[in-house]
Amino acid sequence: MKKVTFTLAAMTILGGLALGVGSASAVPMAANGIQSETGITQVRMMRGERMMMKKRMMRKQMMKRRMMKSRMMNRGM
Repeated sequence: MKKVTFTLAAMTILGGLALGVGSASAVPMAANGIQSETGITQVRMMRGERMMMKKRMMRKQMMKRRMMKSRMMNRGM
């Protein structure tokens, strides 16, 4: 019984230390030097990247429309 209690206590302590160290080092620093709580930092996008994203979104929408249209056409059969 004592071995089980000791093992459980040791695992709890070691798990808490590992979690505390891992979470503190994984958070990126924000622009103002304060650690952000969400873990998201903003990055300025270049014009080419913005256009590529826009094209990708337009292609996704087009494929979705095409899929829905084919579903509607095949529905009556």
